[in-house]
Amino acid sequence: MRITHRIGGKPWTGAAERTGDVHDPATGAVSGRVDLASASDVDVAVAAAREAFTSWRDASLARRTRVMFAFRELLDARSADLAAIVTAEHGKVLSDAAGEVQRALESVEFACGVPHLLKGGYSENASTGVDVYSIQQPLGVVGVISPFNFPAMVPLWFVPHAVACGNTVVLKPSEKDPSAANVIAELFAEAGLPDGVLNVVHGDKEAVDRLLEHPDVKAVSFVGSTPVARYVYETATRNGKRVQALGGAKNHVVVLPDADLSLAADAAVSAGFGSAGERCMAVSVVVAVDPVGDDLVSAIADRIADLRVGDGRRPGCEMGPLVTGAHRDRVASYVDAGREAGAELVVDGRDHPVDGDPAGFWLGPTLFDRVRPDMSVYTDEIFGPVLSVVRVATYEEAVALVNRNPFGNGTAVFTRDGGAARRFQNEIEVGMVGVNVPVPVPVAYYSFGGWKNSLFGDAHAYGPEGVHFFTRSKVITSRWPDPSHGGVNLGFPQNT
Repeated sequence: MRITHRIGGKPWTGAAERTGDVHDPATGAVSGRVDLASASDVDVAVAAAREAFTSWRDASLARRTRVMFAFRELLDARSADLAAIVTAEHGKVLSDAAGEVQRALESVEFACGVPHLLKGGYSENASTGVDVYSIQQPLGVVGVISPFNFPAMVPLWFVPHAVACGNTVVLKPSEKDPSAANVIAELFAEAGLPDGVLNVVHGDKEAVDRLLEHPDVKAVSFVGSTPVARYVYETATRNGKRVQALGGAKNHVVVLPDADLSLAADAAVSAGFGSAGERCMAVSVVVAVDPVGDDLVSAIADRIADLRVGDGRRPGCEMGPLVTGAHRDRVASYVDAGREAGAELVVDGRDHPVDGDPAGFWLGPTLFDRVRPDMSVYTDEIFGPVLSVVRVATYEEAVALVNRNPFGNGTAVFTRDGGAARRFQNEIEVGMVGVNVPVPVPVAYYSFGGWKNSLFGDAHAYGPEGVHFFTRSKVITSRWPDPSHGGVNLGFPQNT
């Protein structure tokens, strides 16, 4: 099956100089071939978006809102189909894919109300006979570069906000699981979005680099690893673009001695191994504050034994494969690395039974205990089902450990003590914090984003900050002259 670009509202009909394999991760089989855009292909998409911007920017807020509401209804009606596509190309189980689409739907629903956030301010008679007011205007053509781990949700963090604000978009999804982006574009077209407002180009670094350098692309939104996020930020800003680049993570869960250990163990397993750990908000480190370590590790190991790993389309499977064979092999290499560094391998995911084709990209849930902060299983963003337990003596040591980490995406604390929780949320240097909530992804009317090496740029994703990112302010000072305007005056204007 050929998976190709959608430019100017239509599937691409040109020849592809290069293509890439798309796999079914649960079987290892090639399910399609995706066209990889050249720089000239990206130029065609940007040109289509630039042409569409001239009219879309002037479309009324009422018209834009009608399109967003229609898209919301179509997405809701076809959510199961989109989830199935995500499972087929990413590998996450159907229930997890359905949850991804549901969270995407919430972002779309927020964008339906964007007109409220596009209201400017107005000051009558700021000076005698002079009014001052502000308006929010779209940027122009914007690029969205989305990752493989949320092929439906992450594009819908950005595209609805950009479009509702009057921009046009060139979306470059991951070449590992590209089909969801095409479905999203088709649904937008069915909802009445004009041709060229949303374009999809598939590709790799060549396509990304052209978006980062193209003079007609005014802003870039990106989600991916920290090294690539830094590269995107530096390259795009050097080319004069506004950038929000969300990078990697090493999310800690701190378990205090008074915590409900059953709740904490459930949370660690759910947040550590959901989507096979391929989430930027996955828990990868459990910080056990003495004396809870032994009991907590035992409880986590007991729960891992009961997890059903297999093909996400089969009933009862809770964790699917990793997205590619190469990624599976990379993640599996940390099992040996952790053990060689001296960590205690409590559960080896390579031995976990699998309900699926043996050729799939499988790695079961893995648990290390007594991990030190100098070990690669702690320092690296593994992005797979490998959970590390670090033991500390005090609350203060736990906070210091989290704050020293170069990542600052998400963290959580498990405790029954409201005072400790309030102190933790104040002292911790991380962008998103959970209190007895292991995956604190904000609801759509807040914004998503981390601190430190988890974010490059000033704006977080979606919500109010997303609207701010996709608009720029203009302030108008207005006076309607009358015969008493006073004639020529070369002095600096004074408010009277």
